This record gives sequence, structure tokens and C-alpha cells, in this order.
Amino acid sequence: MNIGSVLTDAAKASPEHIAIIYGDQRRTYRDFNSRANQLASQLRKIGVRKGDRVAILQKNCPELLETMFATFKCGAVTVPMNARLHPKEAAYILQDSSAKVLVFTEEFNAGLETIRAEIANVQTFIGVGKAPSWATPYEDFIAGGDAADHDEACSSDDLAWLFYTSGTTGKPKGAMDSHGNLRFMTEHYPREVYQLKPDDIVMHPGPLTHGSGLWAIPITAGGGTHLIPHAASFDPDHIFGLIEEHRVTKIAFIAPTMITMLLNAPNIGKYDLSSLRFIGYGGSPMYVEDLKRAVKQWGPVLCQIYGQGETPMTITMLTPEDHRIAMENPELEKRLASAGRIREDIEIAVLDDNDRPLGDEQIGEISLRGGCVMKGYWNKPEATEEAFKNGWYHTGDLGKRDSDGFYYLLDRKKELIITGGANVYPREVEEVLLLHPGVLEVAVIGVPDRLWGESVMAVVRPRPGAKPTEEELLDLCRQHLSGYKKPRFIRFQDDLPKSGYGKIMKRELKASIIAELQAAP
Repeated sequence: MNIGSVLTDAAKASPEHIAIIYGDQRRTYRDFNSRANQLASQLRKIGVRKGDRVAILQKNCPELLETMFATFKCGAVTVPMNARLHPKEAAYILQDSSAKVLVFTEEFNAGLETIRAEIANVQTFIGVGKAPSWATPYEDFIAGGDAADHDEACSSDDLAWLFYTSGTTGKPKGAMDSHGNLRFMTEHYPREVYQLKPDDIVMHPGPLTHGSGLWAIPITAGGGTHLIPHAASFDPDHIFGLIEEHRVTKIAFIAPTMITMLLNAPNIGKYDLSSLRFIGYGGSPMYVEDLKRAVKQWGPVLCQIYGQGETPMTITMLTPEDHRIAMENPELEKRLASAGRIREDIEIAVLDDNDRPLGDEQIGEISLRGGCVMKGYWNKPEATEEAFKNGWYHTGDLGKRDSDGFYYLLDRKKELIITGGANVYPREVEEVLLLHPGVLEVAVIGVPDRLWGESVMAVVRPRPGAKPTEEELLDLCRQHLSGYKKPRFIRFQDDLPKSGYGKIMKRELKASIIAELQAAP
């Protein structure tokens, strides 16, 4: 049941097939598996045991995939970390997960230096690329490791992937995904989403510590070739050039923001992109007009996947065929705004506040049961109990189902903001802004943004006589938060709308601001 065994099996089936392309590097499945085995062997030698946590803070690179599978193989738990995290945010995850090992790329050397005193639980630092003096270079660490297969026996209930997502307190919560969860995802992928072929070249423009990394498991199981872009940042010309050069057939998983950036690139017409047969997208809303442009540009190859870290990549799906039908039939165009239909072996209900199932077109909370649902939240029994009320996992998403079985996501029940596919929890930003002595109250909301899906806006009520400036508040956010969580807009108001209980009414505030923005010339 060890999910890492899919790499073991792929290496046995096609040892000389190219598994990873990264710049000038080429690694066969034999190489990929051997290096993952070496790393797993060395992790065991330093005391990593079944259930221990191994954190990954890396840009996309071959070593990230090796670390992920090596951790699975030795029965330990992968803790993938967003490469855009502020060092203080990274420290919290490392502390909360009690990670014993951290494998990181050289981009994070300086940031980790500032938090080393806070993460005493990390016993071993392994640096990919130019490692600092306090870390062991990755290549030195795996040298001498046993390249043979020794995959740890794991049950379906054993923890494999600890994914941190925003929680009700504003601090991230660790969603506990088991080997069984990842096996369920892996087995359903080729049946429902995409049947891999021997010549498939699969690109990973999105972070491998997020959705693309999850998809890397079934892609590996199917013996596909992983193509990892090697540019320092997301660059449309680099992406187009790789698609043309390598005849990329599939983009594993990409945020709608990235699709919009590709569509708006001035040189899009200069490249031959005809090899593309599939583009997986999700993570945040995508405007229908942009989706129509994408289908017209590339054909019916787009596939929307709706899932969460708590239900890895497996709730509903809007297939390429669904896109085609909606585009060709004006009366069905509204389906492009949906998240698609339920996937195999999943039970979904739209529930009211008392967990009673609602009928078609009635708005409630999307809730589900099935083999994709996580075990619970790491060290948070109260949050786990709340999420699993009455036998259903509650997603926190408000939505509805139409009479044809298509699900529409309408709002985030807990006011989560999704910008460029990344989650921003308002309270986390509010707490930082309230550190400024001139801020009396603040409400952080998401406002529509054509490129990013949503942008973060902070509405600030200053203390009497105080005059905090926008730059002061943004500088405060820079000190404590990742760049993508920093408000793009800050407005000052003398008062904020409140309920009779004194609670700021964010929904009313957001509606008035959006109406104002839409009315502006």
C-alpha cells in the first residue's frame, strides 16, 4: 500500500524511459528510483522512522520529486511547504509538524538562517544546490546510500502527506492525507481524468508542493515523463518554448491566473502548441470569458479539477468534453462557470446549516464522503470534529447543484480569499495590520480581480487622531507575511458596518465596495 511503490514499479516496467527533464538534465526511471532509494536509505540511517515528518521547502526541481518519493518509501510523512512562505510562516509549519528533517533549495538559505533558533525540532538540514555551512549538501547526503528497493510496509490508514491549509484561527492546519487517500487518487486518475500514453510529456508549471505534486504520483505510476520548467519564475515564453521543443502533451495542473497570463502573452502566436492534448486547472475561480478564450486558443483540452488539500484532487471535474459541449451550445454555456460533476466513488451533498440535504438549485455547504477524504487535522481534534460533523466532511464551500448534476461554487463559507490559486485567510492579515498602533479596526476581504481571481483588500479604521499611511501598513505586512498575502488595496474609513452584536459585517462591506468599484468609470 506504500504509495512510493508506484515509482518502484515504474522503474521495473520501464527502467530506461526518461522520467524527468529539467533544463539539460535527463533522468531515466532507473535513475529516479535509485536516487530516491539512496535518499530513503540515508534518511533511515539518521533515524527517520515510519510516521516521522520530512519537510520540503524547494523550488520545482528533480530533487523535490526524489525527496517526496524517498519520504514515502521509508514510511515517513511528506510535509510540502509553499515556496512563497515568509520565514515566520515556514517556522510555524516546521514547529507544528515537529519535522525532523528539512530538505531545501539554496533560494531559502538566507530566510532559514533567520529562523533556525525557532525550529530546534529540525535535527537535519539538507541543502540542494549551494548549501550553507549548517546544512549537509544533498548530493553528499545521498552518496553511499543503498540504491536497492526497500519500501516500508504501510497500511492504507498510515499518514503519507501532511498538507498545511488555512484554518479557522488564521494559522495553517495540517490536513492528514493517508497512503490510502493517495492510492485512491492515483487509481482514479487514469480512469477519470487522463489515460497516460508511453509518449506523454507532462509539464509542471505549477508548484510541485501543491496540486502538481499530487498529480506527479499518478503520472509516475503511468510511466509518464515529467518536464519541469527551469526558469526562475513563471515566464510564458519559457513555457511556450518548452511545449514546442519537447512536444508537451499535457500540463499537469495550473492555476487560472497562469492560464490568463499565457493567453495575454504577446508572443503566443509564434509557437507551435499543437501537441497539447490536456491542461488541468483549478485552485481558484476562472472567469468564463477567459475560459472561452482558452478553449478557442487551444481547443477542448482543458479539464477543471475541484478538490482540496483535505480531499486530494478528487471531488468534481469539468471534463474537456464538458468544455466542448458548453462552447458549442449557447444554452449550456453557463456550465463553464461550474466545477463540473461528481467523480467516481464519491458521495456529495449540499447541506443546510443543520446538515440536512438540499435539493437542486438550493445553496448550502458542499460536503462529501469517500476514499479521498483526509484522516483529519494534525493535532487539532476540535477542528477535525467540526469538519466531520454528522459523518460528512464539510468543505467550507457554499454552492449548489443543478438538475443536470453540475456543481457551482458560489462563495467561501469561512471567508477565505483565493488569489492566483493561493489561499489567504483574512484574520491572519488583520492580526498583522492590527500590530500598527494607529489601527483601531480592520476588515480584510477579497475583491474580484480579472488576473488573480481575487485580490486582497484591507479596509482600515484608524484610531482617533492617528494617521497610519498605506506604506507603513504594507511594510508591516512585508515583515510578517508572504507577498501574495499582502493587501493589494488599502482604504481608510471612519467606521465599519457592524451587526447588533458588534461584529463587522464583511459580506455587507464587500458588497458595497464591489458595487462601488463596478460603478466607477
